Amino acid sequence: MVNTNLKKRDLYLQQLKAFQDTEMIKVITGIRRCGKSSLMKLMADELRSSGKEDKQIIEINFESMRFSEMTVKEFYDYIADRVLPEKRMYLFFDEVQRIDGWENAVNSFRVDFDCDIYITGSNAHLLSSELSTYLSGRYVEIKVLPLSFREFLDFHGYQVTERKTLTGQMKKRITDDEGEVCDTKELYEAYAKFGGMPMLADVGLEQDKVTAALDGVYSAVVVRDILEREKRKGQRTITDSLLLRKLMMFLADNIGNSVSATSIGNTLVSEGLLENGKRKAKPATHTIQAYIEALKESFIFYEIKRFDIKGREYLKTLGKYYIVDIGLRNYLLGYRDGDTGHILENIIYFELLRRGYDVAIGKLDNKEVDFIATKTDEKKYIQVTEAMTSPETRERELSPLQKISDNYEKLVIAMDPGLAQDQDGIKIVSAIEFLLG
Repeated sequence: MVNTNLKKRDLYLQQLKAFQDTEMIKVITGIRRCGKSSLMKLMADELRSSGKEDKQIIEINFESMRFSEMTVKEFYDYIADRVLPEKRMYLFFDEVQRIDGWENAVNSFRVDFDCDIYITGSNAHLLSSELSTYLSGRYVEIKVLPLSFREFLDFHGYQVTERKTLTGQMKKRITDDEGEVCDTKELYEAYAKFGGMPMLADVGLEQDKVTAALDGVYSAVVVRDILEREKRKGQRTITDSLLLRKLMMFLADNIGNSVSATSIGNTLVSEGLLENGKRKAKPATHTIQAYIEALKESFIFYEIKRFDIKGREYLKTLGKYYIVDIGLRNYLLGYRDGDTGHILENIIYFELLRRGYDVAIGKLDNKEVDFIATKTDEKKYIQVTEAMTSPETRERELSPLQKISDNYEKLVIAMDPGLAQDQDGIKIVSAIEFLLG
C-alpha cells in the first residue's frame, strides 16, 4: 500500500533511485528521527508504483518488538522463506545494527539471492563495523540530514515562487496555503529557532510541543545510540550521562568556535559545570575525546577541519563543531536571543553538505575563510555574516577572500547584504535567497 501522507524528499530519493537495481547496498545514515525510515518507505512506494509486486518487497523495522529478539540465523531464515523464485527481491532493513552479526546476513543475501538491499542506521559505527570489510566497494552511503529551510517551508505548508522585481532581478516569494504572502525573515527565524526535524510538521511549531518532541530525539540519541551502544560494544567509556549532557551543551554553545578536548575539560571545571556535591574533578582529555567521538558517531555533532590554502594541506590544529539541528541546540541551551551569526553559519554549513560539498575552514596566513566548499570539479570560498552594511564589516569579510589568488568562485552570504554590490569579483548574496536556491 502506498503511503499517501509521506512528504517527498526528492534530494535523497533521487540518490537512492540512482543506485536502484545495482549490486551496491544502499546504506542510509543520519541522526535519529531525521527521516531515514520515511525515505525507505518512499523508495518502497516508488517500486510499487513502477509495477513491483508487494511480495517482492520485504520491509523490517528492527525497533519493533516483533523482531527485537531475532537472532542473525532467524533473520536469514525469515528472508530466505519469503524470497520468490525467478523474481528480484527488494529488501528494506530499518535500524539493522540492533541484530548482532547482521553483517553476515546482509552479505549472504547479496550472495545467495537476486536482491536489491536498503538499510538504515543511526550511528556511524554501522559503517566502521565489519560491513565495510565484507562489502568493500559494494555499498553507497546516503547521508540524510534534518530538513533544509526549503524543505521546512514545504513540510509546514508554504509554497515558494519567483517574481521579477522592478530592477529586473528574480526574487523568491513565499505564500501560505491560502495564498497570502508571508514574511520571509519571520519564517527563517522560526527555522532558526525550532530547527528542521521532520516530525515538527506533525506536532506544530508551539514551543512546548517542539521541546517535548526534541526531548524525545535527545533521549533516543543519548540513551540508545551512545550509552546503550557502548555497553553492547563492551566499551564502558561512555557511562556518565551528566558529563555527556554538559559536553553537548558546551559544544552547542560554541558552534563555530575553535575548541580542543583539553580546553573543553578546563572550561567545564572552571565554570563549575562538573560540580557534583563537593567533587570538582577535571575529566581526562582522552575521556572528553571519547565522548566527542560518540557524539560524532551518532550524527549530532559534525567536526570541520582546517585547510591551509597556501600550503594546500589539512592542519592538525583546532577544528570546529556544528550541531546537526539548530532546534536541538535551542532545546539544550534554552530558546534565547543572540548568537544569530553563529546560528546562520551553522545553517549554511549543513546546507553546503546537503548540496554535496566537502567543507573545510580556510586558513590564509593570519586570516580565516569560513568555508571552502569543494566538489569534484568545483570550489567555492565562502564567508558568512549577519550584515554587510557597515564599511568595517565589509572590510573584515572581504579581505580574506581578496587575498586568495586563484580564480574559483568567492562569495559572502549575508542575512542583510545591504545594497549587495559585488566587489573585486566577490559575490555578495542574501542568505535567505541562497537557502531558497
